[in-house]
Amino acid sequence: MIDKLLITPFQKFVKIESFSGILLFIATLLALIWANSPLAHLYDSLWQYKIGITTSDFELNKPIILWINDGLMAVFFFLIGLEIKRELLIGELNTVRKASFPFFAALGGMLVPVAMFFLLNNNQSTSNAWGVPMATDIAFSLAILKLLGKRIPLGLKVFLTAFAIVDDLIAVLVIAIFYSGNIEWILLGYAAIPILILVFLSYRNIYFPYFVFIMGVLVWYLFLKSGIHPTVAGVLMAFTIPIRQKIDIKTYSRKLMGIAKDIEETCEKPILSDHQIEQIDNLEDWTSQVQSPLQHLEHKLHNWVAFFIMPVFALSNAGIKFGADINLEMPLVINIALCLIIGNSVGVSLISFIGIKLKFAELPQGVKAIQVVGISFLAGIGFTMAIFIANLAFITNPEFIDSAKIGILIGSFTSGIIGYLILRFGSRYIQHK
Repeated sequence: MIDKLLITPFQKFVKIESFSGILLFIATLLALIWANSPLAHLYDSLWQYKIGITTSDFELNKPIILWINDGLMAVFFFLIGLEIKRELLIGELNTVRKASFPFFAALGGMLVPVAMFFLLNNNQSTSNAWGVPMATDIAFSLAILKLLGKRIPLGLKVFLTAFAIVDDLIAVLVIAIFYSGNIEWILLGYAAIPILILVFLSYRNIYFPYFVFIMGVLVWYLFLKSGIHPTVAGVLMAFTIPIRQKIDIKTYSRKLMGIAKDIEETCEKPILSDHQIEQIDNLEDWTSQVQSPLQHLEHKLHNWVAFFIMPVFALSNAGIKFGADINLEMPLVINIALCLIIGNSVGVSLISFIGIKLKFAELPQGVKAIQVVGISFLAGIGFTMAIFIANLAFITNPEFIDSAKIGILIGSFTSGIIGYLILRFGSRYIQHK
């Protein structure tokens, strides 16, 4: 029964992420077609159109593309933070034994692509893109696993998800440390005040959604102006959300049955009586208390992120023009593509198997070595996070952004195809054997 309760939400997560991967693919194709069509000028002007607030004492005007990359993506990172906190406390990363294998995989997916990038890079101007090939796109990866259906054991999907969570955590740290501008420490100090207040309230298991939202906007703005990328604020805010319920499920069930019986015994009328309305209000109150604030927020945000924020990000950032006047830095294109394909596949596989050989980690139940190799290629699908880091890496050298994006598209597409073929025919080989 417990396994059923745990697996069902996970399967729902996989289903959402898989469909999100399909939407991402469609949005990417649409962006490429639009950017290379006769309506390309509309594509450019739309994302560069400025909106915001301007008063005599305050101004916050940004192009739509920056509202997406700095604003909507902060919500994306907030959700990542919620997932990381949940996995660390009660999920697949809450013990050393559970976390060891995905940790080794993520470590390999970071170290080898980065080392390979520096080895192949011979242009100092593009060296800042070293973080691009180390990120994995969970939506695209799970979408490919979805295509494979029952050939893929649930343990492999759980491993990929846990690996992606660790990978996201590393990516967040890299962005915070290496891809932030000149830091205004005073503004960061101001941002720490609301964060500490929320941490204290979380420790006392006190949660006021609207207060958290207001504090979150304030922290986001202070991070934006401080030089630290504001998406980092999203992750930090997520760690201030309580995970504990105010009442346990047994108390809730008892209250639920009492309220249901009371409502049923009330005289039937065409509309609810005052007493029935009061009991329904009580039911809503008890329901809010039995829900984990973190789990509730994660559930509410997941669809928005998967079906709106990520496709909008892809639509606004993947529009690369392939005209005759495009000036590509081909060594950068090749470097990023190779690091995504070879760096991730070698890094994830090699370091994972070293961890197993040294008895620091073990294969998840039902997962075979050939399937880990397949997953290591899927780790090279860097799309969303890779493009995001590329934008940060070349914020002062925008002439390299298109080259980086083309490398990401080539590397991600190739990695996805190879990973799919290995998992499809490797799984068939395992079944026949």
